[in-house]
Amino acid sequence: MLQKLKKMDIVIVVVLLLLMIISIVSIYSSTVNTELEGYHRKMLLFYIVGFIAFFGISLLDYRLFIKYAWYIYGGGIALLVLVIFIGADLNGAQGWIKLGQNLSIQPAELFKLVLVIIVSFVLFRKHKPVLSFWRDVIPIGLLTLVPFALVMVQNDLGNALSYIVILVGLLWIGNVRLLHALIGLVLAAGAAFGGIQAYIHYHDELLEAKILKPHWVGRIDPWLFPEKATRDAIHHTKNAKLAIASGGMSGEGFMQGSTVQSGRVPYTYSDSIFALIAEEFGFIGSSVLLLAYFILIHRMILIALECRDRAGPFLIVGIVAMFMYQIFENIGMFIGLMPLTGITLPFISYGGTSLVISMASLGVAMSVKLHGQEIEEDMPRPHTYRPVSSQQLN
Repeated sequence: MLQKLKKMDIVIVVVLLLLMIISIVSIYSSTVNTELEGYHRKMLLFYIVGFIAFFGISLLDYRLFIKYAWYIYGGGIALLVLVIFIGADLNGAQGWIKLGQNLSIQPAELFKLVLVIIVSFVLFRKHKPVLSFWRDVIPIGLLTLVPFALVMVQNDLGNALSYIVILVGLLWIGNVRLLHALIGLVLAAGAAFGGIQAYIHYHDELLEAKILKPHWVGRIDPWLFPEKATRDAIHHTKNAKLAIASGGMSGEGFMQGSTVQSGRVPYTYSDSIFALIAEEFGFIGSSVLLLAYFILIHRMILIALECRDRAGPFLIVGIVAMFMYQIFENIGMFIGLMPLTGITLPFISYGGTSLVISMASLGVAMSVKLHGQEIEEDMPRPHTYRPVSSQQLN
């Protein structure tokens, strides 16, 4: 065990410690002298649990996740179905299973890692230079469509879209045919364009027919249809942009952000925490955060390139896709690039499930570094035909 710990990527550990400091300081600034005071201490506790998960999973052989991928996938689907019936509602999304008075889990967050594992398993079993559309792409797409539909039923658009991004990233490294990729890109672009145009031109009709849910309208209108958005709906993104702009180069100072400290930007301890960082620490503070993310992703890509096993790079690319989507979506929705969704900023936003899953995902990547040079043994393999010689038959 000690030898494995010595082989760990110290840069990733240092970056995690830096992100922990940024998170706790930002949450403290957001919640001090409010009814949420003390959340920074809870976040520290979540980080302790997260580091236990990170180091524990790092020491496990990541190929165990590949070996038992179907069981993991089945358990994840069961949780997504269960939350539909007994899930608690929070901010318009019914996605939490309460385990006690102050403890709950969000299966949709957990399933991101589950999806990475099951798709990596399917790709690992393929020993062909390119993916077949009917035998590979379609089955993998169905494996993704099921949880996507279940999470959309919960009104959790942010996490549902993350599944699509993970799917695209893994199909790319799985070597999908260029023609199939182009067809998929054209269809996705056409569907997105058509959907946006239909939303803009038939907004009121779709809302009256209850095809559009008020929860979605409140998040999409400020992005696509600001003139139709309600005051409360546009209030969030408008003030977040104001906070980011007012931060300037070096920020207004710790706990001195005039916009965020006045309460005009909601959830600055959670989804909107980037607005607080940008206003109080400015462009410099925001750049430090983005640089930390860049280093984290860069180190994971290096691990994937050095891995001698086929399954390891699949896992890491899925995890990288997951993190890149979350970072881009969370920051993009406050600068007008993306619609407002309930997606957290990895390692920074307050939330136990999100943080522990992110730390566990990094633990899987670290496990690839620690075990990726070993010879593959006892792994599920597709049946391969071996011709029998006449001497063997006799």
